[in-house]
Amino acid sequence: MAIPSNKYNTEKIQVDGAKQPFNLLSIPTIKKFIQSRWYPGIFQWAAFVVFSVIVYELVAGTVDPTRNIGTSLTWVLWWPLVPVFFVLIGRFWCAICPFGKLSDIIRKTIGSERPTPRFLRKYGLWIIDLFFIAITYSDHIWGIVESPRGSGYLLLLLVTMVVGTSVFYERRTFCKTLCFLGGLSGNYSRSGALELRGTPDICKTCKTQSCFKGSDKAEGCPMFQFVRTMDSSADCNLCGNCVKSCPNNSIRISPRVPTSELWGTKNPKIEHSFLAAVIMGIVFVQNITMISIWQDILKAISFVTGTENYTINFTVAYIISMLIPILLLLGTAKLAVLTGGSISKVKQNFVRFGYAIIPLDLAGHLAHNLFHIITEGRAVWYNSAALFGANVTRGDLAFASASSVQILQYIIIVIGMVGSLYTAYRIGNKGTFKALMPYYTLMILLAVMNIYLFSMPMMHRV
Repeated sequence: MAIPSNKYNTEKIQVDGAKQPFNLLSIPTIKKFIQSRWYPGIFQWAAFVVFSVIVYELVAGTVDPTRNIGTSLTWVLWWPLVPVFFVLIGRFWCAICPFGKLSDIIRKTIGSERPTPRFLRKYGLWIIDLFFIAITYSDHIWGIVESPRGSGYLLLLLVTMVVGTSVFYERRTFCKTLCFLGGLSGNYSRSGALELRGTPDICKTCKTQSCFKGSDKAEGCPMFQFVRTMDSSADCNLCGNCVKSCPNNSIRISPRVPTSELWGTKNPKIEHSFLAAVIMGIVFVQNITMISIWQDILKAISFVTGTENYTINFTVAYIISMLIPILLLLGTAKLAVLTGGSISKVKQNFVRFGYAIIPLDLAGHLAHNLFHIITEGRAVWYNSAALFGANVTRGDLAFASASSVQILQYIIIVIGMVGSLYTAYRIGNKGTFKALMPYYTLMILLAVMNIYLFSMPMMHRV
């Protein structure tokens, strides 16, 4: 192994003749900080304090969502920014998440550290998918986002689940198998610009396996990952435990081309592709319910169902919205087989090319939340000032006009479409245009559907 002689090893390292990505841990300051006891604890405690204030304000503060700091920080600031974190720094949020910190505290004090139940290990991804669908559905039925109390009770429910799993089971069982944000963060982190990996030539000679088992310097991986075989960022939260424990300096944290992991996924799973399609449908329904045609859609559904009951009619719309991208992906997979694609089975096409939807999912999520953070963002400042007793005259909540936001939304969707098109191209092993045409058509169609919805005026959420 030849290592460059400059101070920060900024040249790419040669390992068996192959160039390796630049390692951020080659910068002494970064490596020392991640190996220290301050990381990630300093971020965890800060997030924990803010989370405690948020829960208190949601449960005991004003019921007016436009004036409740808990609602503003959760749904106007945090929720829109989370996808940005996943793109730039992977699942780092999961390392500092208050739920994760609470889990660590419970386990170290009264936890029994039993192995995660086999059922959760086997079906955890499907459970996460269902939780994500259920929570989004509940928001539209009971107005959780618009209700400080509803948001507070949701967080307390999740806290109860965290405590329950942490008392009985090892590591971060809740985060790995039950957290509704887990599936979303896993899919988005696959598109992220940062990865943690081991150096294969070093890892294969390691006898300690301290990255997984832990050492006197840090616990084993809380997300049950074994760095030697890890080829995905979906379950790595960059907690730094493996960096602290590794006796051979094998770990690297490197920037990478966004979406590149999607091209070479070695073990694609139907749960991931299913969730990718479902997320697209949920973005559709989130947008549709905020624009003027929503009432017309409800009337059309009520004509078919024979009732004006909102719960029934929304349920129908919600199911249809999720089914549309699932059926489109399934039909595209079937068409690709009929037109002589490189994969001869429909299910394999569905599973493999479902990953190509993820960049568009991310773009749709970002574009939707961009509306909230730009047109409602000043609520965070007004409500924060009020929390500390400042008498601030409230004005317009928007940082920019809705028309300006639309232009940014169109740009984001186009970028996501390009990412999905290129991902499909790489997943198809750079196949012929004819062979990949069904997937190109699908990505363009989904992008056009998003742009159409974003072209309509949206209502504020809080």
